[in-house]
Amino acid sequence: MSTRSDRETQGKRDELLPGTLHLLILKTLALHGSLHGYEMVNSIRHSSDDVLQVEEGSLYPALQRMLIKGWVTAEWGVTAGNRRARYYKLTPDGRKQLAVELADYQRVIGAINRVIQIA
Repeated sequence: MSTRSDRETQGKRDELLPGTLHLLILKTLALHGSLHGYEMVNSIRHSSDDVLQVEEGSLYPALQRMLIKGWVTAEWGVTAGNRRARYYKLTPDGRKQLAVELADYQRVIGAINRVIQIA
């Protein structure tokens, strides 16, 4: 069994499954309410025991798409460290989308498990 640092040493990184970033963001906001990007990245990393690393280059474009779709709202605020940051919050449409994303994820994981068990 390799640890995170072993994998990093070997140049290997755990990547998110395609389509899971929106799910992780929606679920994180559902659990925590209003968060800024750095808090979201840390929450996802911490919740996954440091397995999932969301890069800012992926997070902010995803948040922008989610703003356009009306799944999240954003407003400027001040962090505990007295820095200006944009805080994101789930909308009612975002909660509905979270249910859709969770159902899709469970369907795909179930299908993968069935294939693995057959092989």
